[in-house]
Amino acid sequence: MNNSLEQEDEMKFAATERYRAHLRKRHAAERRFKFYGRLAVATALLILATLLTSITYSSLPAFTHHNVLVDLEFTAEASAASGVYSAEELNDMNWSGLANKSLAKHFPDVESRRDRRAVASLLSMGAGDNIVEYVQSKSIRQGDVVELKLPVSDDFDLLVKGLIDRNLPESDRIVSDQKLAWIETLESEGRVSSQFAYALFQNGDSREPEMAGIKGAFVGTLWTMFITLLFSLPIGVMAAIYLQEIAPKNRLTDIVEVNINNLAAVPSIVFGLLGLAVFINFFHLPRSAPLVGGLVLALMTLPTIIIATRAALASVPPSIREAALGVGASRFQVIFHHVLPLALPGILTGTIIGLAQAAGETAPLLMIGMMAFIVDTPMDVTDKATVLPAQIYMWANNPERAFVARTSAGIVILLSFLITMNAAAIYLRKRYERRW
Repeated sequence: MNNSLEQEDEMKFAATERYRAHLRKRHAAERRFKFYGRLAVATALLILATLLTSITYSSLPAFTHHNVLVDLEFTAEASAASGVYSAEELNDMNWSGLANKSLAKHFPDVESRRDRRAVASLLSMGAGDNIVEYVQSKSIRQGDVVELKLPVSDDFDLLVKGLIDRNLPESDRIVSDQKLAWIETLESEGRVSSQFAYALFQNGDSREPEMAGIKGAFVGTLWTMFITLLFSLPIGVMAAIYLQEIAPKNRLTDIVEVNINNLAAVPSIVFGLLGLAVFINFFHLPRSAPLVGGLVLALMTLPTIIIATRAALASVPPSIREAALGVGASRFQVIFHHVLPLALPGILTGTIIGLAQAAGETAPLLMIGMMAFIVDTPMDVTDKATVLPAQIYMWANNPERAFVARTSAGIVILLSFLITMNAAAIYLRKRYERRW
């Protein structure tokens, strides 16, 4: 009897030990899973932080630019007894030539035409525009000598910023020994100074890196997003309301739903081909215009808005509909007075996320001509324009070294724009969200 009890106790003990061993394995597996998950998240965050830090660091040179203080002597003939330049003289005057000659006077050894051209290359091509703005804002007269800060060329700017090594051989440095000596002379005289690069935000695109800006592309992006929102939001919301609340459940609506879900996964360039065929070739709308770009992106955004709106409508409890019907509300009153307001936070969130996705697209706009070199800022939806992603892509293909910083700055600005839109979506969802 005692032996049987002892055997039974031993069996129970062995079973308990097996259970505890199995439990320890499960706990160990759970701890490993948590560790791997945290490691994956930490790795992703590290990669993201490295990428953002690298882009931000590369963009910093684009937000500042160097100027050189030049003594300008206005020797052109002035009209009228007052000696003030007339409007015609402002247009006809060779202000860039005046800037180049004035800078050359700071170097007495510059005599040949070749040396004068070399000195002229130290200044930006936009130096003449700065002189015009100054003359228009001041009463400049014949014979006046004015000290004015003029923007330097991209190579000059990169050299002063330390992005071009002065100790490299002349063949690898881009800037010649002669130019390097002139730049060091100007630095020693305290004529070189740095300021915020307003041109990055005030100018359109340019072949000269120091003059290139994002104003035209940013305004083009705003116009394009306005057209996208104008067409995609009402059409997408109405389509979702019909499919979710009104349409009968049959094979036809099932086919429509499947196709909407499939359209959300279609490559974006397909929508560009559709826009090229329909809006440009058939309706003859202007190429490279925000109107066409917005319509193309609206087609691409529609599936996202429809799916998000249907999910928001489905999240409204059936009791809301039943209560409204019980007090005598019509079907449309139930939808537009009760269901739609409660689903609005989800609808707005899906719409903003869809617009943010569209704002970063380049492939569909490539097909309709918005990947072009466009300097002017669009004034309406039919003017030729480009968008920020296209501007960044074109800057990345330019060979000048200074465009590297411009490209990174454009990426930072685009990311800031997209983060702002996503933050707005999160705020709206949290602000108006209701929990059931």
